[in-house]
Amino acid sequence: MISTRERLIVALDVSSCADALKIVSSLGDSVQTYKVGMQLYTAKGPKIVRDLISAGKSVFLDLKYHDIPNTVAATVREAAHLGVSMMTVHASGGTKMLRAAAEAARNSNSPPKILAVTVLTSMDENDLHEIGVSGQPVDQVLKLAGIALAAGCDGIVSSAHEVRNLRTSFGQSFLAITPGVRPAGAAHGDQARVVTPAEAIAAGATHIVMGRPITAALRPEAAIQSVLRELEGAETVAGSKTT
Repeated sequence: MISTRERLIVALDVSSCADALKIVSSLGDSVQTYKVGMQLYTAKGPKIVRDLISAGKSVFLDLKYHDIPNTVAATVREAAHLGVSMMTVHASGGTKMLRAAAEAARNSNSPPKILAVTVLTSMDENDLHEIGVSGQPVDQVLKLAGIALAAGCDGIVSSAHEVRNLRTSFGQSFLAITPGVRPAGAAHGDQARVVTPAEAIAAGATHIVMGRPITAALRPEAAIQSVLRELEGAETVAGSKTT
């Protein structure tokens, strides 16, 4: 059973360890897991991961690996050695790459969860057509998710708009991480397919990723508590529908 606090992942979209750790300090015990993406990892490398783990936090390493199987497997082993809890690979890397990543994780002393990225939440139908993919985003999400789960990945990263279809097609046994989540009334930023925290949970997401609506808020702790209350309400509604 995933607790409400565990469902929320806060994205550290900054470029310095000092700024990242300031956010972590300001949010205190309300947040357990933080996402380290390309911006922060490129700026500060493994040090920020070690700093977060030393502070008692869990790390979602979101670098979306996409390379030949041997390279991805070796990288997964290094990430596992760092102590990350979750990490991303691109599902479009194909079965061999995905299986190599999943096997490398499972063979580690502290296996991280391997999450496959399907279609970026910034992409819409026109963007997919531009790169030669026909159909709606949901069609590509389902295709890539099926490949990833069959290859042994632990979960899928996709917009909440596709999570309901993923649950219908593949059941309840995988993690579903949803970025592009914004509180009601918040600006969408560069996300094309946006939902609220409650909508994401109602659709079947196990985790949501939020960044700027929390980290750039005038009162980040108050913003966190508002999101947690919304998640608790969504969990209650979801639970009542299954009993």
